Amino acid sequence: MNNTPLESVPLYVIYIGLFVLQLMAFEIGYQITRRNKKFKEEVEPGTLSPMVGGLIGVLGFLLAFTFSIATSQYTQRKEYVLEEANEIGTSYLRADLIETKNKIEVKKLLREYVDVRLQALSSIDINKELTRSVELHRLLWNEVTEAALFTPNTNTSLMIQSMNKVIDVHEKRVTSGLRNRIPLSIWITLLAISLMTMATIGIKAGFTKPRGLIAVIPMIMAFAALTTLIADINRPQKGLFKIGQQSMISLQKSMDKDLK
Repeated sequence: MNNTPLESVPLYVIYIGLFVLQLMAFEIGYQITRRNKKFKEEVEPGTLSPMVGGLIGVLGFLLAFTFSIATSQYTQRKEYVLEEANEIGTSYLRADLIETKNKIEVKKLLREYVDVRLQALSSIDINKELTRSVELHRLLWNEVTEAALFTPNTNTSLMIQSMNKVIDVHEKRVTSGLRNRIPLSIWITLLAISLMTMATIGIKAGFTKPRGLIAVIPMIMAFAALTTLIADINRPQKGLFKIGQQSMISLQKSMDKDLK
């Protein structure tokens, strides 16, 4: 899995950490101006306003860009869940077209396959379920190829195609859900720009006696909240934004009814 270090950090820790770091950056900038008289004499306060506006704009753009990446990956994962349920369901129905011996075994393996795919979501060691999924691919492939070799016709050809798609969409889900993440370099850049922005705002605030925390703190809270939200969307197995599995659950129920 291509997980970033943020994966194992609780969301509330991320939020508090971002808030404290940005507040510290603001205070450092403020103290630089207040304690360095030479700096106050050499820097014109009016020149800082365009810098602050520019940094806030860059930070807003980067947040929007990162949020776009996270939401597109989230949408893709949702689509793959539906696609996998459809492909497995199609294979289950097409199993009726092959030899009875193979049909019974294929349906049995597909029922177990759906169970394993759903169990993986709540598993402590997801690698165990992934390994079993690959084993089931091999067993299912052996059954459909045996049926195709014994009776090579259109029906067995359709079954082969369906099984191919089941295996392919499994790889799509694994890649999208466990390997595709927002790169660590983007997180580092986002943190660096947010700290520079708050430090520059602090430097500008240092030219006036009051810090203006009544305006700065809500801004910091907003930036920290949005960044935490992005981090949450970026971890599909944890957090608040989990991918719904209703299509797979419905498929599991329909298979159970067929078994009865």
